[in-house]
Amino acid sequence: MPFTICPTLFIIFAIMIDRILAKKLLSLSRQFPIVSVMGPRQSGKTTLVKSVFPKADYISLEDPDTISKAEKDPRGFLNSFKNKMVVIDEVQRMPSIFSYIQTIVDDRGKTGQFIFTGSQNYLLHQKVTQSLAGRVAILRLLPLSVSEINGAGIKFKSLEMLMQKGFYPALWNRKVSILDWYSSYIFSYLERDVRQIQNIINLSGFQKFIRLCAGRTGQILNLTSLGSDCGISHNTAKAWLSILEASFIVHLLQPYYENFNKRIIKAPKLYFLDSGLLCYLLNIYEPEAIVHHHMKGALFENFIFTELIKSRMHKNLPAEIYYWRDKTGNEIDFILPASNGFHLIEAKAGETIGSDFLRGMDYFRRVSKRKAASASLVYSGKNEYTSNGINIINWRTISQNPV
Repeated sequence: MPFTICPTLFIIFAIMIDRILAKKLLSLSRQFPIVSVMGPRQSGKTTLVKSVFPKADYISLEDPDTISKAEKDPRGFLNSFKNKMVVIDEVQRMPSIFSYIQTIVDDRGKTGQFIFTGSQNYLLHQKVTQSLAGRVAILRLLPLSVSEINGAGIKFKSLEMLMQKGFYPALWNRKVSILDWYSSYIFSYLERDVRQIQNIINLSGFQKFIRLCAGRTGQILNLTSLGSDCGISHNTAKAWLSILEASFIVHLLQPYYENFNKRIIKAPKLYFLDSGLLCYLLNIYEPEAIVHHHMKGALFENFIFTELIKSRMHKNLPAEIYYWRDKTGNEIDFILPASNGFHLIEAKAGETIGSDFLRGMDYFRRVSKRKAASASLVYSGKNEYTSNGINIINWRTISQNPV
């Protein structure tokens, strides 16, 4: 009797992780003709849209045959899915298709016609923005949040293990080597996404550039210094950084400033959108290495930033997070707008609260003309309490606090 394998055995080790963005995706599909889900490669976009819309037609523009058909007769190709919802995966690979989609959705006048996914921010292109204006709702899906991991009942040993492993779904829903996965991720990112955005010949130089960026996590961005260390010009460094932004690898945190102090720093700060990728780029291959690493504070700060921005994206809020620093060293890690002022958030990796931890928020509240809706200090300790009007909160509960 021939040996056969039941297809279900291939997913026996897989863990289904519900994504918070699923409800918002479904809701927007009932309001707009097009919904776009953008985010970094392997963040779970395709899995999300397929689970929310299991009956939709699905096409991938990473398939050469599909692209060939679409390019030969784009209008006929799209009309072959007439009156059905169509999921178009990696839609940025064929930007010429957007003008045809515009005509179709306008003619049909229905909601929920197309669902896009993309691992690049194709909306940065002016022509695309003009074609889809008023027709598309935008969602951004980053890798898993702590809330989503907890919601799936997944246990983890420590904060350091969480940061070093990172949050890409593949690392959590199946058994895979962390180092092998990130090595493959970087290789495929360079060979596929980077070459598509900009045909960079010097890929080894670009990879060095990414690692240099990792070493500057949480720091004020100095493009001249970054370019010099990489052996490239200021303009090239700026262009390469734009590639990392467009593909959701890094985020530039803009400064918050008012006229109350002309000495405010106005350059952005650099953060990575996944702590595991950041650790890999820093050659941190074991959780224990974080404990005594010279960048432990920056790694924790980066981790808190990613939790804050994921929380806002889950609510479909703009990624409006700022930092504040003056030239005398007073600073606030994160400032988030609120209807009644703003939220101040400081991130400290220590388990013990020092009096100097609260100094920046105390100073900012004195000199700012606007009232803070809340002030919080997130740390790696366990106790939660209030000190001088500042909420001391555990990192595990950051997503439960108002952001």
